[in-house]
Amino acid sequence: MPWLEWHKRDEDIQQAGNAPYRLLQAVPVHDVGDAESPNMLIHGDNLDALKALLPYYAGQVKCIFIDPPYNTKSAFEHYDDNLEHSQWLAMMYPRLVLLRELLAEDGSIWVTIDDNEAHYLKVIMDEVFGRKNFVANVLWQKVYSERMDAQGFSVSHDHLFAYSRSQTFEVGRLFKDQNSTQFGYVDSATGKHYRRRSLRKEGSESRREDRPTMWYSINAPDGSEIWPVKPDGVEGRWRWKKENVLRDAEFLEYVKKDQRWEIYVKQFIDENATRPPATLWPSEEVGHNHEAKLEVQSFNSLNVFDTPKPERLIKRVFEIASAPGDLVLDSFLGSGTTSAVAHKMGRRWIGIEMGEHAITHCVPRLQKVIEGEQGGISESVGWHGGGGFRFYELGAAVFDAEGRINPEITFVDLAAHIWFAETGTAMPAKYKPSPLLGVHQGVAYYLLYNGILGDKKIHGGNVLTRLLLGQLPAFEGPRVIYGEASRIMPDTLRKLDITFKQTPYDIKAR
Repeated sequence: MPWLEWHKRDEDIQQAGNAPYRLLQAVPVHDVGDAESPNMLIHGDNLDALKALLPYYAGQVKCIFIDPPYNTKSAFEHYDDNLEHSQWLAMMYPRLVLLRELLAEDGSIWVTIDDNEAHYLKVIMDEVFGRKNFVANVLWQKVYSERMDAQGFSVSHDHLFAYSRSQTFEVGRLFKDQNSTQFGYVDSATGKHYRRRSLRKEGSESRREDRPTMWYSINAPDGSEIWPVKPDGVEGRWRWKKENVLRDAEFLEYVKKDQRWEIYVKQFIDENATRPPATLWPSEEVGHNHEAKLEVQSFNSLNVFDTPKPERLIKRVFEIASAPGDLVLDSFLGSGTTSAVAHKMGRRWIGIEMGEHAITHCVPRLQKVIEGEQGGISESVGWHGGGGFRFYELGAAVFDAEGRINPEITFVDLAAHIWFAETGTAMPAKYKPSPLLGVHQGVAYYLLYNGILGDKKIHGGNVLTRLLLGQLPAFEGPRVIYGEASRIMPDTLRKLDITFKQTPYDIKAR
C-alpha cells in the first residue's frame, strides 16, 4: 500500500513507542459530582496521556471523536495551528497510532478536518487503520450561508473521516421521522394505519423490457386479469415477483378506478422507523459554527473558541457509533463539547486537553452539565443533570532515565503496565491487588513488588524463593513471574513451567 513521505517521517512514526509511560495524578480539587463516576478529564499533552491510558483502557473505547488543529492559522490561541505540513503530520501520526490501540474491535474513530490537510490525513489514516476499515467521508455543512467577503469560493463544509478498528464495526441507523398524516388508511384486521404504494413499478427501469419476468397478470376480485400497464398505455412491470404476490396477498389492496383496477401495497406506519446515515450532513440537522459558538458563550463569554463544534454534530456521531454505557474519548477536547454530549447521552467518557482551558473552560462547562443545564442537545435527549467526573494531571514516568522503576509507582500501577506489556489488553476492571495479575490465553502472570505478600522490608517478598512460590495463588499451567531476583535454579524453573522476568530490566514498553 502506498504511504505518505515527509521530512523525518521515520523519527516521527516512532514517537508513540518512545513516549514514556506516565502516571495519571488525581487532582480532587477539580472533581465535580459523583465521586464514583468513571468519567475522566485529563489535563496534559495528549500523546503522553494516551500512552498513560493504554494499560487500563486498551481495546475498550467504542467511539473516538477528535477535532484536531486544522493547520490553517485560524485556531484559537491555545493551539499551535500554524505548522508546516510535515510538522502537522508528525503531530498527528503517533497520536492516531495510540488511539487505534485504545479502540475496541468493534469501535470507530471520527476526525474533523478541512480541505487544507484532509487529503494528507486520509492517506495516513489509511496507513494506520487500514484502507479496508475506511467507513465514510462525511461532509458537514458548517455554515448556513456564503461568506460575501470570500476570495474565490466560499467554503461551506468540513470533512469528517470515519474509520473502524476492524470489520466488526456496525454502522448504526438513525431515527426516521414519519409524517403520520400520510398514513391515512386503517387496516380493518389489525387497526394499524397505512399508506398505499402502487404495486406497479414507477420511475426508472419501470418498463416491461427492463424486467421481462415481472410482466405477468394478477387476478382481480371480479376474476378479470390485471396487467402492469401504465396510464398512457405503455407496458410496465410489477415491483414484486409472482410468488411474492401469492405469499404476501394480505398486504395488497385492489382499487377500481375509472373502470380499471389498480393494485396497491399497504405500507404500515413504523413507530421506530430508521434510516441509514447519509454522507451529507446539512446544518439544519446537526448544527453549524455559529450555533457552536453560542453554546460556548453560554458558559464562558470572555474567550470564545473560533472553531468549536455544535453539540448536535457530535450527537449524530454517537447515535451512529455508540450506545448508552459505551466508553467514548476525545483527545483534543477543546471547550469540552464531546464530553458534554457524551455525558448527556449516557456514555462514559474520557477527555484530554493540554491547554489551561481544561480548567478555565472544560471544568465549568461540565459542571453546568452535571447541574442540568438546558443548552445544546439537553431537551432533545431529556437531560436533567447528574453524574460526575474526576480530574487528572500527568504525573511521573513509570521508569526514570536509567530504566529504574520510579519509587512513586504503586503495585497497582506497575501491575497494570506489566499486564498490558504482556497481553496487549487493559487490566481487568475487577482486578484486586494480588500477586496473581490474571490469566491470559492459558498463561498466568504474577508480580512480586512493593511487599505485595505483606513483607515490607527491602527486597522482602520481591525475591522468588521456594518458600515464596508456595505462597503464590496456585495455577496449573505455564506461569510468568516478575520479581527483583530468583533464588530458584533455572532447571527447576523450566521443570515447573515458570518463566522468571527480572524487574525492572525485563519490563518492556509495548
